[in-house]
Amino acid sequence: MTLNYLKPEPVLTILVLLCAIIFVGAIGYLLYRIRDDDKNLNRLILISMLFIFLIVALIWLKLVPQTQVSDFKTFWTKAPKALAGKSIFSYDNDYFAKWAYQTGFLVYVMTVVKIFGEHVFAIQFLNIIYQVLILYLTYLISMQIFNKVKVARLTVFVLMIDLDWFALNSQADNQYIGMLLFMLTFYLIMQDKYWTYILAGLTLAIGSIVRPIGPVVIAGIIVYGLLYLFISKGKFSWMGIVKVVITLVIYQMIFSGASLAIKNSGLNSYGLTNRDSEWKFVVGLDANSSGSYDQGMVNRFDLKASRNKMSAKEYKVIHENVNNLNATHGWLKLFWQKNRTLWAGRSMAIDFTGFDTIHSLKMTNLVKLLGYMGSVILIVFSWIGSIRLFRLKLDNNKIFLVILPLMAYAVVQLLIEVQGRYRLEFLPIVAILAGLGLYSCCDFIKLKRETK
Repeated sequence: MTLNYLKPEPVLTILVLLCAIIFVGAIGYLLYRIRDDDKNLNRLILISMLFIFLIVALIWLKLVPQTQVSDFKTFWTKAPKALAGKSIFSYDNDYFAKWAYQTGFLVYVMTVVKIFGEHVFAIQFLNIIYQVLILYLTYLISMQIFNKVKVARLTVFVLMIDLDWFALNSQADNQYIGMLLFMLTFYLIMQDKYWTYILAGLTLAIGSIVRPIGPVVIAGIIVYGLLYLFISKGKFSWMGIVKVVITLVIYQMIFSGASLAIKNSGLNSYGLTNRDSEWKFVVGLDANSSGSYDQGMVNRFDLKASRNKMSAKEYKVIHENVNNLNATHGWLKLFWQKNRTLWAGRSMAIDFTGFDTIHSLKMTNLVKLLGYMGSVILIVFSWIGSIRLFRLKLDNNKIFLVILPLMAYAVVQLLIEVQGRYRLEFLPIVAILAGLGLYSCCDFIKLKRETK
């Protein structure tokens, strides 16, 4: 915040920050003060919040161009061609050849185009629907963990006002549909019934097919199963592990089946594999770019070369990066910079919308600042919520089901390529902590007022 905003525009930054704090504090306290013992009133407030978000999200679509950029453009332009029977890659080092696991989301985009035609609004509107459902799921998961309506309300509130989180709904982005399915997986596991574990396997598999970060979610679920299901009330519970195994087996069957189906269909002969896992480490271990995307690094490679030649060069560069980090004792510095980029820097989500192409520089910078303030509010209140957790006696361990995958993701990002927008799918989990943090602040204010 200091580097990007306070140094170049201190007055505007402080003014916007104060306005953001006042706005969040006022609306948050209002939601806190509204009674929560009336189920109909609770539903009305939740529906009203979701409806307001829906309207704002639709207005946002009118403020950004319809143009698709970066990887999103690749999905959108390839889908109609694939439907026409054309190959989705030209050589064995092309986008969908080396990153074949992205074919799952391409199938989704193809389905949308097949049903609604080549109208980008269809995929944009579906993104908004997914966002509304994500907000609803954060509400339900917060209720599962804390069993407090007011905490759940505030969780939805701090997430829905984060422009950085919802800005990419204008793009053919797989983060929102993936986020929705992973959040649904967590909610189903929290129900702790055999049929919900079966459904969790289904949602986990589909989520991994369209957004290939399933392994970190699985890692968190496995650790949660070993720590809190296998050992229940001080005793070993084999049935707890059996339930998790059911989820993982169904996941593996569906994911493998989808990969085989894509391969046999002729859409992608490589199925859902990742044939270029090295690239993430080429960038992620580059101290010069702090582990972020760098065009200079890309220019060192001949992207038209065969996969074998490209892979050999990638391994060579990875060894160079590792040797450089060892020689300069730069590992800790690199990890710190990458952690800062992922969780403290701008998400760059607004940059990927092309907002600057149809608006003035002044308006673009203001909107980016507003978007960043949403992230600042979310992160700061999540700190407070995390501290409150140490003093809070919960009746269950469900909080760890969402925190452990978050931790697994944070650790993995220390090694591979990192971008600010990669945090988007885990912001609902951060929001759950932030909702508790905002609730704690409102509790403190109420206590002080009553004391006076």
